Amino acid sequence: MDFRAAAHRLADWIADYLEHPERYPVLARVRPGDVRNALPSSPPRHAESYEAILADFERIILPGITHWNHPGFFAYFAITGSEPGVLAEFLSAALNVQAMLWRTSPAATELEEVTLSWLRQLLGLPDAFEGVIYDTASISTLHALAAARELAVPEVRRSGLSGRAELPALRVYCSEHAHSSVDKSVILLGLGHDALRRIPADTEFAMRADALDAAIAEDRRAGLQPIAAIATVGTTSTTSVDPVEAIAAICQRERIWLHVDAAYAGVAAMVPDCAWLLRGADAADSLVVNPHKWLFTPFDLSVLYCRRMDVIRQAFSLTPEYLRTSEGEAGVRNLMDTGIQLGRRFRALKLWMVLRHFGAEGLRERLVEHMRLARVLANWIDESDRFDRVAPVPFSVVCFRLRDASDDEQQRILDRVNASGDVFLSHTKLDGRFVFRLAIGNLHTTEAHVARAWALLNEAAGL
Repeated sequence: MDFRAAAHRLADWIADYLEHPERYPVLARVRPGDVRNALPSSPPRHAESYEAILADFERIILPGITHWNHPGFFAYFAITGSEPGVLAEFLSAALNVQAMLWRTSPAATELEEVTLSWLRQLLGLPDAFEGVIYDTASISTLHALAAARELAVPEVRRSGLSGRAELPALRVYCSEHAHSSVDKSVILLGLGHDALRRIPADTEFAMRADALDAAIAEDRRAGLQPIAAIATVGTTSTTSVDPVEAIAAICQRERIWLHVDAAYAGVAAMVPDCAWLLRGADAADSLVVNPHKWLFTPFDLSVLYCRRMDVIRQAFSLTPEYLRTSEGEAGVRNLMDTGIQLGRRFRALKLWMVLRHFGAEGLRERLVEHMRLARVLANWIDESDRFDRVAPVPFSVVCFRLRDASDDEQQRILDRVNASGDVFLSHTKLDGRFVFRLAIGNLHTTEAHVARAWALLNEAAGL
């Protein structure tokens, strides 16, 4: 089988898969080591045919796949690798673009600029925000906090932090429900985990702005130097929304960097009824949104918008002689200057194709439908005499638990539901208690899939 024949076969396989992903159990049913033990322990000595390789893909690899494209995937943040995005990945791999410099593929640089301008307009962000594509929100947040450090610490790029007695201890703030990537960022940036202060949340799991204000004042009195705060729009556990406008006002007064983590829920701002969720974000220094979460773009693609991209370039730009080009004098943008990575994939191609294929109205319609399905489930829970909903449902994630049941019993129920192969749910803990967490975000999820999850939960609970 030559490449052309293998490509046609794969195209048919992918088309069939995307049309009927529910033919597979959503959660992989292999035991630890099954895939590894089915593969040779040493590399092949001689070339193997596409036919043999594809056969082993179906025989060995596929049984070990948890199917994120399954309409019954309700764990973590449900996502979709949509058809236009898959086609774009195929093209991107074929072109094999490395977009570190403008000249190494001008289209990759300029398409990223245009596509992120389109997305910025859909989100209602001002033109002052320049965008750049990274792989995940963890890396976007890392770069935002690196920029905050660059502004706050004189000569940090040259002299670092170690051994500088003149520097006070630095402080970064986020909600108690903020993502763990914030923790990893302060660790990696050399600030130390103790530099992160988590601010208490209110009864709806959103950061209390008054508590942030008090914490900053307390730290300043103790001689610490606040440098950044993170406001979350759509926390991982409950999708709660921090009061961005109030937090922005505090950060402006205190002259500290504000980063908005809107990785999951930010795209909902394109829905008119949800435009409120980014109110105040225009005053932020940076904001991250992940089209690979809820905008049907194949993983991975995270967008960092920044009003101070000059600071990010100041922190990361470094051009050895072998990468100097005459175009630099013409003011072109080199993507390598906007982060730690030198090599950059042609990620913009898939977001561009997704935005064109669905159009703004098509995207809005699908987001609205996912939020409707979440409200349907929330209503079923509210009407139940055995389950309790434990958090608001602003978007498409519902948190609930079985009433008067231990955490161990909740876990056993979850395991029984996930063993069905029809649906896959994850959990979190709120106020120290085990909570079921059902996230809706797949293009092909219907009310029937949500109803199936609800029926399985009731059955597993013995109702």
